[in-house]
Amino acid sequence: MAAKTVNIDLIAGLGNPGAQYEQTRHNAGFWLVEEIARLKGAHFRPETKFSGEVCKVILEGREIWLLKPNTFMNLSGQSVQKLAAFYKIPVENILVAHDELDLEPGDIRLKTAGGHGGHNGLRDIIAHMGKDFQRLRIGIGHPGNRDQVSDFVLHRASKDEQIGIENAIDDAIRVLPLLAEGSWEKAVHRLHSKN
Repeated sequence: MAAKTVNIDLIAGLGNPGAQYEQTRHNAGFWLVEEIARLKGAHFRPETKFSGEVCKVILEGREIWLLKPNTFMNLSGQSVQKLAAFYKIPVENILVAHDELDLEPGDIRLKTAGGHGGHNGLRDIIAHMGKDFQRLRIGIGHPGNRDQVSDFVLHRASKDEQIGIENAIDDAIRVLPLLAEGSWEKAVHRLHSKN
């Protein structure tokens, strides 16, 4: 059976705009795309027609858009859909990086399609575009009680948790060349065998 090829044209990092949210767990997706941009010497610029901040990087000779929606988490789909429609990017060529309660800080997983698992950013993207996009799930841990989740994601991680999240983001960035060249299964294997 042939290895699965996925061509990534857009990496959308999910989070909430504004200084008060910058360091909160819910912004792990923003942290990932910001780190990619930093490493590539690229700079985000506001783009009102996409309801977000965008920049373009070259990975393995492939142009890839980076997007930070400024719609707030619950309306992320508006921004992702606008950019994808403008540049005619198929939904399966979109990688959405987001915080994941079901993984511990330091764990990170790639996933194709699926439901939203209660994540409001994913819920809105699915409502706008369907579920066939790729996901990069960045573990932030769980407070242990679902009634505390809203509060938990909107607060800073502890120092040790933050180190774990940053290490996981570094691990993800190390497999980006594989993702850029379409080697999805190799990227999954390399990333998942670390955890």
